[in-house]
Amino acid sequence: MDVTITSRDDGELTIVEATGEVDVSSAMRFRDDLTRALADGKPNAIVDLTGVPFLDSTGLGVLVGRLKAMRINGGDMALVISDDRLLRNFKITGLDQVFRLHPTVDHALDSMR
Repeated sequence: MDVTITSRDDGELTIVEATGEVDVSSAMRFRDDLTRALADGKPNAIVDLTGVPFLDSTGLGVLVGRLKAMRINGGDMALVISDDRLLRNFKITGLDQVFRLHPTVDHALDSMR
């Protein structure tokens, strides 16, 4: 399953929705599409991963790179994750302490406003 990225603006936030599996074969496209979606100059973003059933270490690296770029520019990025398997990846790697993780987009919106 290829990864697909869509985005929309919500005030000073960009909301990015990812669907599909993110692994070594799709990570480059995920990175490029995510970079384009976040290039609109909005300081903060929410990346909704509820449509992502699998995310490997390559995908985690893409997210870390985008988070770093946003923070360098004075912004921040939150992730929406509802799948226990994905959450486990973040906990095992310690990235649950790096990213702002939320169960829903509405919860992330409330937190970032």
